[in-house]
Amino acid sequence: MEIIIIICIILAALCAAAILCLILRRMFYNALDKRIARFQSELIEKQVREIENMYRQIRGWRHDYRNHIQNMKIQLAEKNYPGLDSYLGQLAEDLDTVDTVIKTGNVMADAILNSKLNEAKKLNISLNVKANIPNDLPISDVELCSVLGNMLDNAIEACSKLPVEERFIRIYIGQIKGQFYLSVQNSAGKLRKEKGYYLSTKEGEHGFGLFRIDRVAKKYGGYVNRQNEEGVFAAEIMIPI
Repeated sequence: MEIIIIICIILAALCAAAILCLILRRMFYNALDKRIARFQSELIEKQVREIENMYRQIRGWRHDYRNHIQNMKIQLAEKNYPGLDSYLGQLAEDLDTVDTVIKTGNVMADAILNSKLNEAKKLNISLNVKANIPNDLPISDVELCSVLGNMLDNAIEACSKLPVEERFIRIYIGQIKGQFYLSVQNSAGKLRKEKGYYLSTKEGEHGFGLFRIDRVAKKYGGYVNRQNEEGVFAAEIMIPI
């Protein structure tokens, strides 16, 4: 009888421990989801500000468009061809700062991509970009921009820590064998890795960027691969279309 009671007590304790583990696990993931949601919200707000800044520059140029035309007409009427040529050169240079260099086929991705590329150019990072985004992507524009923004932020941050002559980023976005394929390669210094997983070099909640990328890929049955060689880090994501 005593043995049965002891067994019952042990079973009850095991059940209680199992229930406690489930509760703690649920609490952990709920807290993690909230932190990731907050991180994503902050990321989206940052990307929206970048888009708004780009469009603000475009609107500013459009606002001055009539004045530019009037000025050129005056130069032409006065046959001041050298002055007109110089003015056109200045306009072309000014337009380069607001023109969308990369056109992927996705408006939101274009805004994020070009904004990040402008940021990279200011840091004298060598760029090589080929990008074409299919229309029938299963993931939302918000998820796409979150993944793209995170990957480029990480690449830019890694490059910024290196001497200028060593900085480069290579981007390829397209469709390969029924898969949406996004690849970012960049120069990198020392990398942090633990139990086979790369760790963000950022402090605090910014480390959730890598987790966010993995989660989006997993949600759509996709695949994330990260690897590094000496001085180079490569990250790629594939999602079935």
